[in-house]
Amino acid sequence: MFGRVSMKIKLIPGDSAGTVTAFYMNSDTDTVRDELDFEFLGNRSGEPYTVQTNIYAHGKGDREQRVNLWFDPAADFHTYTILWNHHHIVFYVDDFPIRVYKNSEGKGIAYPTMQAMGVYSTLWEADNWATRGGLEKIDWSKAPFYAYYKDFDIEGCSVPGPANCASNQSNWWEGATYQALNAIEARRYRWVRLNHIIYDYCQDKSRYPLTPPECHAGI
Repeated sequence: MFGRVSMKIKLIPGDSAGTVTAFYMNSDTDTVRDELDFEFLGNRSGEPYTVQTNIYAHGKGDREQRVNLWFDPAADFHTYTILWNHHHIVFYVDDFPIRVYKNSEGKGIAYPTMQAMGVYSTLWEADNWATRGGLEKIDWSKAPFYAYYKDFDIEGCSVPGPANCASNQSNWWEGATYQALNAIEARRYRWVRLNHIIYDYCQDKSRYPLTPPECHAGI
């Protein structure tokens, strides 16, 4: 429970529309699962690659945000990281934060604190929704499709472990340095939000006429 997990990934080159390459954490429970997702939504040659993040807490998801990457993630490996502690969840692409989800349990907003999560990577068919909202379908003549992973790294509390493991301040991910973005990270985060975000569920009034409460907390 809690810590940091990272992986270097090189995505499918060229025409990979309709495929989703995923790197995520999951509690492996049904009705009340916790999950933290990186999902890469396929590509048509010459178009930007889109990464979608999502957060499930206490069984509730539908918190999607999408960012167009500012580089070609199929040309070389890049590092994708999830930092998870009692203060916030931060998704990083290389050293750039692309999403922050704050712990606002004190305001009655769900946050994953009670369940351990495993780490998974998958490559799967999703041409009914993934690339350009499902407009771009899989070209099976391009199969087989490959994504590449290396340098997996995980630091966190083991399960089972001491009851106070996750909140112990001796664990570096709970320390003051990691309780908020530093000045450089904050500048990079603003840059991503201003220039590369293409969808935020908090702004989707067709889905949420009333803005979800966590959006007011700052995410």
